[in-house]
Amino acid sequence: MLDKNFVREKLDFVRERLSARGGQYPLDELMAADDERKNILLRLEELRYRRNEASEAIGKLKKAGEDTYFQQVRVKEISGEIKSLEEEVREVENRLDAFMHSIPNLPHASVPIGADETGNVEVRRGGTPPSFDFKPLDHVDVATKLGVLDMDRAAKIAGARFPLLRGVGAFMERALINFMLDLHTKEHGYQEVTPPFMANSTSLFGTGNLPKFAHDLFKIEGTDYYLIPTAEVPVTNIFRDEVLDFADLPKKFVAYTPCFRSEAGSYGKDVRGLIRQHQFNKVELVKFADQDKSYEELEALTRDAEEVLRRLGLHYRVIALSTGDMGFSSAKTYDLEVWLPSQEKFREISSCSNFEAFQARRANIRYKAEDGKRRYVHTLNGSGLAIGRTWLAIIENYQQADGSVVVPKALRPYMGGLDVIK
Repeated sequence: MLDKNFVREKLDFVRERLSARGGQYPLDELMAADDERKNILLRLEELRYRRNEASEAIGKLKKAGEDTYFQQVRVKEISGEIKSLEEEVREVENRLDAFMHSIPNLPHASVPIGADETGNVEVRRGGTPPSFDFKPLDHVDVATKLGVLDMDRAAKIAGARFPLLRGVGAFMERALINFMLDLHTKEHGYQEVTPPFMANSTSLFGTGNLPKFAHDLFKIEGTDYYLIPTAEVPVTNIFRDEVLDFADLPKKFVAYTPCFRSEAGSYGKDVRGLIRQHQFNKVELVKFADQDKSYEELEALTRDAEEVLRRLGLHYRVIALSTGDMGFSSAKTYDLEVWLPSQEKFREISSCSNFEAFQARRANIRYKAEDGKRRYVHTLNGSGLAIGRTWLAIIENYQQADGSVVVPKALRPYMGGLDVIK
C-alpha cells in the first residue's frame, strides 16, 4: 500500500508512475474522499468544542441553582450531530481504504517502460542450450514413458491441473527440494523456516493478495483460512506488527512449501503437463531489508536463485519486467526463464521482486533505523526455485534418444548416486 500522505503531496509524480503501468486508478476519487474526510473532521472538531463549552456552562448553571433544560437539549442535539458525522467519517475512511488498497505499487525508476511482456528487457543469459540429434519430446511424453509421471490418474483423483509423480519421479522432486534448501542455507546464508501452509485473511492482505486477488485463492469454507499461494505469504507475515532492529537487517529466510492457486483467468493456457498447476511445490526466498540497501539485496537474491539453474546446468535468461508486466505489489521484478527444448523457448521459473515498503505498510513491519527513527522495512522475495518447473526442465533438457534422462551431476548426491533415469 502506498503512503496516503505521499500520494497527496506528490500527486503528479504518482500519476506519472502509475501511467507507466497502464490501467485506470481512482486517484481523483481518492483525493475527493480525502478532502471530504478533512471537512467532516473540521466540522466534528467544531461541534466537540461547542459541546464541551455547553457542558461547562451547564455545570456552572447547576452550581448556581439555575434551570439547564434548554442547554441540555442543545447538548443532546449536538451529540446527535457528532454521532452522525462520526458515522459519516467512518464510511468515508472505508472508501479511502478501498481506494488505497486498489492502487498498485509505483515502478522503480530503473524499470523498463512497456505496456505488457513485449516491453520486457533481457538482462543476461546463463548456460548453453542442449543439442539433440533427434527431435526432443516434451516432459509429459518423456516422463509418462518412463513411468514417473501419471497425469491421467492425477485427474481421476483431483481433476485437471494436478500432478502425480511416481517412483524416481517423486524421488527427484524430493531431491530438488533438499538440494535447493541446502544451497540457500549452507552457502547463501538464509535461515530455513517451515511456516503454516494456510494463512488468514490479515496475512494475505499484508502481502497484497487480498482483497484484489481473492479469485486466485483457495478458501477453506466456513473459516478465515486460505491455502497459501506461495510461502511469501506466511514468511513475510512472521514480523507483522513488529519493529526490527537495524543491526539485524537484512533478515533472510528460505522455506519449502506446497502452493495452491486457482489460476483464475488462465484456462486454456499451459493445459498440458506441469507448467501451470493448482498444486505445486516451491522453495521461496524472502528478505527484510533496510530501505537504503534493498536494491542491492534484490540483485543478490536474483543471483542466489540463478545459482540453482547454473549448478543444474540449465540454460536460462534473466528478464527485467516492464512497468506493464509487473505484479501488483512489486516496485521491480526480475524473471528467470529456463529453456524448454520441446517448445524452443524460455519459460518462467522464478520471479524475484523488491516490494519496497508496499507490503510492510500493509503488514505494519518497521525497523528502528540508525538515526533512531522508525521506518518501514523493504520486503523482497523470489522463487529459489519452483520445483515442478525445475523438474520438467531437467526431464526435457537431459532427455536421451533412448528415452532415458540423465540426472544432473549436482543432483546425484541427493538421489543416492543415480545418474540416469531409465
